[in-house]
Amino acid sequence: MMRVLVTGGASGLGAAVVAAVQADGGTPIVLDRTAPLPGAPSEPAAENVPEHIVVDLSDREAAESAVREAADRLGGLDAVVTCAGTDACGKLEDIPGKDWDRVIAVNLLGTAAVVRAALPSLVESHGKVVTVASTLGLRALSDATAYCASKFGVVGFTRALQVEMQGKVGVTMLVPGGMSTAFFDDRDPQYKPGDDAQLNDPANVAAAALFALKQPPGCEVRELLITPSTEPSWP
Repeated sequence: MMRVLVTGGASGLGAAVVAAVQADGGTPIVLDRTAPLPGAPSEPAAENVPEHIVVDLSDREAAESAVREAADRLGGLDAVVTCAGTDACGKLEDIPGKDWDRVIAVNLLGTAAVVRAALPSLVESHGKVVTVASTLGLRALSDATAYCASKFGVVGFTRALQVEMQGKVGVTMLVPGGMSTAFFDDRDPQYKPGDDAQLNDPANVAAAALFALKQPPGCEVRELLITPSTEPSWP
């Protein structure tokens, strides 16, 4: 039974990964700013609401402490999937510095903090890490300096971690395109997908993450790019 820590697991892709792990017989534990809501659309059913720890992943010490608590609760960890993410759209000169910095703190530094704290457990279990980058970690876009910087950082972090942990912990970088989640809800309309946008069901992306987690010992999926067939942000 796989013990999987999922950041951002209260909604969106994270919730879809939680549901996929549960359906496969695994035990997820969620790190998120909010608790998973039972019965919410596209979330796990009420009886399957996972264990969770409420934490702000932009706070490095709090994030590391939450990971250690999660490992203690489950008696170790077999995998970590870093789905937590945020954004601050707009021209660089128009975005308040604290908002820009928070994107880096959550998407990049939060990812590194969680993985760092989980490594002792993952080395012991010969476990796996799946980081979540983005097509905008491989392709730049105007009015997305914070998000691109954070996701380009996740790409570099993950590729370096793969080299560092080879033979000890499996490391996969998941690169999703646009997904139908609440990620776009609070944006200015100019930064929302159009009415005709073809967005991926997050369950499809979660299935790709589960595929990486279930590779047998000695076999690793290093990178997975998964987008809708009409994805406008790739290539």
